[in-house]
Amino acid sequence: MGSLLNMSFHVDFFPLMIVMTLAWIAPVVLALFKFGKVPTVIAEIVLGFVLGHFLLDRFSPESIRILDFLALAGFIFLMFLSGLEINVDQIIASLPRKRITFSSYFKNPLLMGITHFGITLILSYISTLALSQFIHIPSIWYFSLIMVTTSVGIILPILKNRGEIAGHYGQMLIITAAVADIFSIILFSFTAFTLKNGFKFELLYIFILFFAFYIFSIIGQKMKDVPLIKKMSFRFSHSALQIKVRGTVLLITIFVVMAQLIGEEEILLGAFLSGLLMSGFLHKERSLLMLKMDGMGFGFFIPIFFVMVGMEFDTSALAEFDTSIIWFLPVLLLVLFGIKLIPSMLWTRFFGFRRAFAGGFLVSSRLSLIIAASAIGLEMEVVTPGINASFILMAIITCLLSPILFNSLNPRGILDGQKTIIVGGSSTGVLLTRRLHAHGKNSVIVENNPARFKEIQKKGLNVILGDGTNEAIYRHLKMAPSNYVILECDSDDTNLQIAHMLREQFQHENIISRTKLKKIENKLNLMNVDTVDERGVLATTLENLILRPNTYHNLVESFDNFIIEEIQITSNEIDGKQIKDIPFQYNAILMMIKSGDEMKIPHGDTYLRKGDILHVVGTQSAIQETQKLVE
Repeated sequence: MGSLLNMSFHVDFFPLMIVMTLAWIAPVVLALFKFGKVPTVIAEIVLGFVLGHFLLDRFSPESIRILDFLALAGFIFLMFLSGLEINVDQIIASLPRKRITFSSYFKNPLLMGITHFGITLILSYISTLALSQFIHIPSIWYFSLIMVTTSVGIILPILKNRGEIAGHYGQMLIITAAVADIFSIILFSFTAFTLKNGFKFELLYIFILFFAFYIFSIIGQKMKDVPLIKKMSFRFSHSALQIKVRGTVLLITIFVVMAQLIGEEEILLGAFLSGLLMSGFLHKERSLLMLKMDGMGFGFFIPIFFVMVGMEFDTSALAEFDTSIIWFLPVLLLVLFGIKLIPSMLWTRFFGFRRAFAGGFLVSSRLSLIIAASAIGLEMEVVTPGINASFILMAIITCLLSPILFNSLNPRGILDGQKTIIVGGSSTGVLLTRRLHAHGKNSVIVENNPARFKEIQKKGLNVILGDGTNEAIYRHLKMAPSNYVILECDSDDTNLQIAHMLREQFQHENIISRTKLKKIENKLNLMNVDTVDERGVLATTLENLILRPNTYHNLVESFDNFIIEEIQITSNEIDGKQIKDIPFQYNAILMMIKSGDEMKIPHGDTYLRKGDILHVVGTQSAIQETQKLVE
């Protein structure tokens, strides 16, 4: 009897076990030593470097080939997820729809992102020319391209944790980073092909990838609306078949194979375009599929890639600079920051010098793309081993320093501006804070229990230690009339006491309180405090799970990208117009209209009036675009 599927079991899994052990240890070590702000990939590179110097010679060549294949798969996943991280909706929402004026040009995140990238590229090329006078740089253009890269993966979570992702400042930084990623990868692809094959007609083959991107986007959008496809997709998505995950992996391999046929160095572009394509498809399902793909990528393949980067990192390669290494690395670091900081001064007009400077430091963070581009350059011999080692060091340093410098120059002011005040650090209060942050909303928890206060603080959430019944707390928090106050104390009587104090001492109106007892609920209602009956909420949730499970799961599982918002019409231009004459964003759906005390179901012939409240559901960027339209 032959072996199962003719597989050979004579494979040494020991090296893979060692690599996966390091991948598992990396985040554990960071957590134990409280280095939570240090990206895990840095620990993976460092541990890989240790592994390469002490155990690499014990691995068989066959084992190394297997690890190289898995590392390449990790690289492909990394580029795919880089494309997936870019929110296509946000970029589309930033496309100028009116005549561009001088003022609107500087306000538009997409136009400013393109301008920022152009200036960065010019500065990078000039800096590379200057450096080439002192060290040997085989390809000045390729070297300058490596320096203009950035890292959306570093920028996005920092802004999200600060609750700045939805604001104009956050959008400017995110789209600037996204534009840098997109343009860098496109320029890398054309440059790598030209350096390897010369300037030939075959260079145009790269456009096949963009043509395929366009065709797949059209077909994908049409297929999403086919009832049979939608039915099968929902039926198989949550079963063992995981049809959406399989379809996503198929899409990645299709683009990677097409890229390979053009040239091996084009794999980077193919994988990135497949991620960008999926980002455009997902919309409300984005968070769920991203969770699954993150699990595959960052759970297995990507850590192998970074561990292998560390294993192959050769410190002796830096010897090629001789004594010039003493000044080269510091100068390279200053250049990497400088070429991003100078164009960031364009933001001074709207955000002030300090915030613009802080944003410049944040977009200076580099990680996966700079390592990948340098590795490709090393293989094509347009990057020397010493330069490659230098860029790996710079990736580690910039993604460590950039967030620290950003937070130092632009400290998070939790007491200023629009915020939600949550009195009581219960698990519900903590969860609400996280969900509000996912929507880009600022919030702060007031907790009087020192142990619970420290626990919440360790989670990186905004929290102050104080008694919610003390009116001085709310003056310290600079509570504004528009701020919501959520009463989440363990005792209904305490919630009632705080509500009464807020009404009497501050005449505050936006108060929501949790309640268990009917008599307390009645007293709160008499004070015009909105109440949440726990039993009623639980009963409603169970009812939704029984009667409308699909709708309930879609809303809950995609809350961070698919939201419902109330938007009041304040624009004179919208007043008196019919809905059919208003160019609403296509990812925003108008559900209901509240006109005075009357609720209306919207139709094309429905007239909108100033003061009407629109109940809109859609993606975050679509909601923002709708707000700009009617406010």
